[in-house]
Amino acid sequence: MTSPQSDARDVVVTGLGITTAVGQGKEDFVAALLDGRHAFGVLQRPGRQVPAGSADDTTAFLGAEMGEPTLPGSITARTVRTASLSAKAALTTLYEAWHEAGLEEADPSRIGLVIGGSNVQQRELTLLHARYADRPEFLRPTYGLGFMDSDLCGFCTEQFPIRGFAHTLGGASASGLLAVLQAVRAVQSGQADVCIALGALMDVSYWECLSFRAMGAMGSHRWADDPAAACRPFDRNHDGFIFGEACAAVVVERADGRRHPTPYARFRGGATAMDGTRNPHPSLEGEVSVVEAVLREAGLSASAVDYVNPHGTGSPTGDAVELQALARCGLTHARINATKSITGHGLAAAGAVEVVATLLQMREQKLHPTRNLDDPLDAAFPWVREKAEDFAFRTAVSLSMGFGGISSAICLEKW
Repeated sequence: MTSPQSDARDVVVTGLGITTAVGQGKEDFVAALLDGRHAFGVLQRPGRQVPAGSADDTTAFLGAEMGEPTLPGSITARTVRTASLSAKAALTTLYEAWHEAGLEEADPSRIGLVIGGSNVQQRELTLLHARYADRPEFLRPTYGLGFMDSDLCGFCTEQFPIRGFAHTLGGASASGLLAVLQAVRAVQSGQADVCIALGALMDVSYWECLSFRAMGAMGSHRWADDPAAACRPFDRNHDGFIFGEACAAVVVERADGRRHPTPYARFRGGATAMDGTRNPHPSLEGEVSVVEAVLREAGLSASAVDYVNPHGTGSPTGDAVELQALARCGLTHARINATKSITGHGLAAAGAVEVVATLLQMREQKLHPTRNLDDPLDAAFPWVREKAEDFAFRTAVSLSMGFGGISSAICLEKW
């Protein structure tokens, strides 16, 4: 294996930011992960439950909701007043990653931003539709900004000196990881010296929850009376994903241009693949192909991978197919846990959240437990179950899959 210090052209991770229901900020978040601390309950935000009196208002939607994001003092009161929940989470998260990476020293014209996720402010729009239904002529002008996929880009670049480029990238639940991969490619190609990938908080409304439940993707029914037990990736008693509010930022740059004294890791490889389907059904062939491709780019054999952070949503079909793909690719030896068992499924943000979780575990040389893994689908995998475990590891693969047949993978190596 090549030494991680041997090539100054390497792309490295120099800053992280994270805002979730279980922890805001890296230190709070990693402590929650290692403790297995959760925040699952009945969703409480306005617009998250079917209105009373509707035909389908008998089963409450479950999930994990964060407290009010702690915005930096530099954000003006006017900005806060007009900021959506997704925007507040983005600013808080970006602020943490920005300052850890020391980007105040970087040339603004050489900084890029890729936001993973589109249509991320649906609950805000649902509330506005209801508020102005009988007086649409009074709809506030900013509605014309909020439904655009450029809104978070504008919000973030207004508050931070990002003048290279900024755009959104949509890949359903793979969006966050796709944003990280796109940020890496932008640095590799010379498009930017520094690029930030932001997995946006997807602020779902009851409409999205209804549709997810109707297609059998989102759980709620079976564990309606026990929210803490509802999120159970890779357990035989799973019945769908459980939503979790989250936002994550990852800063990448060339190793020879870094200001950060000790990067978290270097990028070894990334891959995407398409299954050729609109439907959310998992594809074994697609997932196998993306794992094989990321190992090829990384120049690693399967046996050289120490840890896998899987997509692992709790889907009755998706979990089983993912384990089959890992087995077929020779990764049954790698340690494995499921971050979503603690955080819930952040949808657009999930892949970026799991990259952050992977890198923080790599920094700590510890792996977090997997909640509710009472009866694993495949007990032959070396699961981290009830408690966090010490684990000295260098290489990790993280996977994200999205509706529309999108599979993605990244390989990272400790610096």
